[in-house]
Amino acid sequence: MKKKRYKFNPQTLTYEVIAIPFRIRFYRILRKILIGFILASIANLLFSFFFYTPKMYHIEERNNELLLKYDILNDKIHAATVKLQELRHRDNNVYRPLFAADSMTIQGVYTEYPEIKYSDMQGDLYTMEMVGTWKSLDAMSRLLYLESKSLDELENLSKDKALMADAIPAIWPIDRSRMRGRLGAFGTRVHPITGRIQGHKGVDMGSPIGTPVYATGDGTVAFDLEGTTGYGKQVLLNHGFGYKTRYAHLSKIDVVPGQKVKRGEKIGEVGNTGRAKGAHLHYEVIYKKLHVDPINYLSRDMSEEEFNKIIESAQYTTFEED
Repeated sequence: MKKKRYKFNPQTLTYEVIAIPFRIRFYRILRKILIGFILASIANLLFSFFFYTPKMYHIEERNNELLLKYDILNDKIHAATVKLQELRHRDNNVYRPLFAADSMTIQGVYTEYPEIKYSDMQGDLYTMEMVGTWKSLDAMSRLLYLESKSLDELENLSKDKALMADAIPAIWPIDRSRMRGRLGAFGTRVHPITGRIQGHKGVDMGSPIGTPVYATGDGTVAFDLEGTTGYGKQVLLNHGFGYKTRYAHLSKIDVVPGQKVKRGEKIGEVGNTGRAKGAHLHYEVIYKKLHVDPINYLSRDMSEEEFNKIIESAQYTTFEED
């Protein structure tokens, strides 16, 4: 009940109700409302400081869910990266060696992006989680790009697999039944003429002069020269895919530069031209400009009958260009 205010009237000797103007009553009501609002705000602030409100509980729950999702995302990124690394390992150690391809790398692919890339995420309560996740995702993306380029190259190489199989040196350059003496070793040795220790870039196969010399893989004749390097008459075949073979100290050359030959096709005859102590074939295998041991490319399990079949097949097939 509203409290009334009274004033004594000496003339009537009675108390009369004092009429309060509306403006004053309005200001009084407004003051009470403002004071109540301020007190309620202070009470709410104090309560929020010491106790969780339902809204704060909801926000915390959402934040915890977000952190959990970040953890799950990081686990998935890590698992995918591990799979990519396993694929990369098989690529370098199985797939690419199968096609005689060097390991592919892209400059800077393992270099992390500069920190400025993540500057928009700085200053947040969860900056560490967000930046860490993005860095892991970027690292996986770079690895994925590298492996994608590598597999694209392997796809192209696989299309030429049949050609590659015929091009890689894989047979003996002469009939083993006509060999004389032991096979000259590849690598460092005592030179039979100079007596000095020096490198030997191929293997020597002793055989009578006139013994047929055969191409060990499909290829193109690069040149045939009576070079001044001590090789005498020689033939260099370019097989493609990084492979070349050299046949030196020949007595006769049966091919010309630019001619295409097939594995087992006769390209010359054994001789002793150049710096040779006796009749033999000096045979080299060159892979990507490096001399490698030809022994690793000789089919040691091939029978003479199989060898002769290859020779006969090559005699009736020519790859000479018109």
